[in-house]
Amino acid sequence: MSAEEASNISQGAGTAPAKRKHFVPLENNPEVMSALLHNLGLSPTLAFHDVFSIDEPELLAFVPRPAHALLLVFPVSATYETFRAQEDASKQEYAGAGPGEEVLWYKQTIGNACGLIGLLHGVSNGKAREFVQQGSDLEKFIQQAVPLQPRERATLIEETEALEKAHQAAAAGGDTAAPEAANDVDLHYVCFVKNEETGRLWEMDGRRKGPLDRGLLGKDEDVLSEAALEKGVRAFLKREQEAGGGDLRFSLITLAQSLD
Repeated sequence: MSAEEASNISQGAGTAPAKRKHFVPLENNPEVMSALLHNLGLSPTLAFHDVFSIDEPELLAFVPRPAHALLLVFPVSATYETFRAQEDASKQEYAGAGPGEEVLWYKQTIGNACGLIGLLHGVSNGKAREFVQQGSDLEKFIQQAVPLQPRERATLIEETEALEKAHQAAAAGGDTAAPEAANDVDLHYVCFVKNEETGRLWEMDGRRKGPLDRGLLGKDEDVLSEAALEKGVRAFLKREQEAGGGDLRFSLITLAQSLD
C-alpha cells in the first residue's frame, strides 16, 4: 500500500484540560523536523526522509538505511480510540526510570506536542542517540530525563525553554499555515524505535500508558524492515481497514543518514 498523503499538520489529539499548555502544531515535513532536532543538537549527519511507499521496493530503495526511527502521522479515528482504550485497559501506568530502562519514554502533557514527543522518542532511543552532540541542549535534556519518572519527565519537557524555542521556530518554518496553538487538531504522531541490544521493536506514544513492545526483530532488521512494518504500521492500517470506513490517510517519515 502506498503511503497516502496525509494533511501536513500533526499534533497530539485528544480532549485536553482547557488550561494546559499548548504548542502550535508542527508541519509533517522532513526538513522542518530535521531542522528542529539539528537546532537542539542532533548531528547533521542524520536527517528525516519521506517514506512514499511501504509496499513498493523501488520506492523504499530511495530511503537511506538503516532507519533509526519511523514516525507515523494519522487521523485519530473511532477505531483507533477504541483499540487504544482496550489495549491500555489491562496495563499499569508505566513507571520506568534510570539507565536500566530498555527505552526512554515520554508522557505527553502539552497539547499539540505529539510531533515534538515523537521526535524526542526517535533521538532518545536506539542508534540515533549516539548522534546527539556532546554539550548540546538535546544531550543535556536527555541526561536530565533519564533518572526521572514519566510525570517528572513531562514536567521537564514543559519547563525546558530550549525545547519550546526550537519547537516554535520549527512551527513557523513550514510551508503550511499552522492552526492556532489553542486549537486541538485531529492528527497524531507515534514513533517506532528498535532497541539494538534486545532486538525489540517499540511503539512510542505519549498518549498511551507507556511504551508498547511490538515484537522481536532480527539483528539486521531496522524499523523499515518487512518484519517491523508488519508488526507496526501495517498492523495499524489493517485494524483501520477491517473496521470499515476508516480514514486511511497517513504519512511516514524516517530518521536515517543525511543525503547532504
